[in-house]
Amino acid sequence: MNAKTLRASLLAVTTAIALGSAIVPLAAHAYDENSTAAINVDAKGIGLKGHDPVAYFTVGAPTVGKAEFKASHAGITYLFASAANRDAFKAAPAKYAPQYGGFCAMGVALEKKLDGDPNAWHIADDKLYLNVNKDVQKKWLQDVPGNNKKADEIWPQIKGKTPKSLA
Repeated sequence: MNAKTLRASLLAVTTAIALGSAIVPLAAHAYDENSTAAINVDAKGIGLKGHDPVAYFTVGAPTVGKAEFKASHAGITYLFASAANRDAFKAAPAKYAPQYGGFCAMGVALEKKLDGDPNAWHIADDKLYLNVNKDVQKKWLQDVPGNNKKADEIWPQIKGKTPKSLA
């Protein structure tokens, strides 16, 4: 993809994100736009909005976890559908935890920290990625390696910034 096409694609995605944000009520955003946290959590410190990170790999679908099966990693609590999934996570948390702290992968590629939707997910290279919604995910899926390469370069620079400061 040449630079001009990439710029046009990124502009189209940025516009779609901006329009989507204007339509979606602020209450729909579970993350704190003023937080400098590198991991996207809800007000109770739960990651993936309560979804089981292991289930994406084993069941191949978003699965809501149960409070009775929980584990913490890097100060974040994750919920699991079963004790077996919790134990698998405890044995290899880096394998199952979402990339970019659970923020939108396409957003990171665009130097933004956007909320990640557990239903707009994809596994690439044995890693879990989320996007802000399925429309943005369609754009991200057009060039997963290229988008992730850019996001990998940008993430260290923005992970400690507030989403609001990147808007």
